[in-house]
Amino acid sequence: MHENQILVLCDTNIIIEFYKNNPAIVAALHQIGQENIAISVITAGELLYGALNKLELERISKDITHLHTLALNESIGTLALELLKHYTLSHKLSLPDALIAATALHYDIPLYTLNLKDFRPITGLSLYQPA
Repeated sequence: MHENQILVLCDTNIIIEFYKNNPAIVAALHQIGQENIAISVITAGELLYGALNKLELERISKDITHLHTLALNESIGTLALELLKHYTLSHKLSLPDALIAATALHYDIPLYTLNLKDFRPITGLSLYQPA
């Protein structure tokens, strides 16, 4: 990691848009720098689950090895349950999103997502905004 740079946790939709060559997402990820991109193990699982064939699965598997993949732990699990208690009825927060948000909160890093409506209400969660 470069001096004064921090990890940015990328939501699954960001990585999917990268694979679709979305110019804004590609530029933002380039600005962040590959060495500063993190994903939750939940995102890694969602990407692998979404592979359409063996070739795509192998490519995704290889790409994931170049990112910081943040595992779940007891603290993240507990925090995710608290987020679900607080936001599932009012904002329809899903389990995968709760785990991803809890990961960002646990590591105190910003979350880069296109799904702002689900994550913006979460108190204390920092959302990455590309320059």
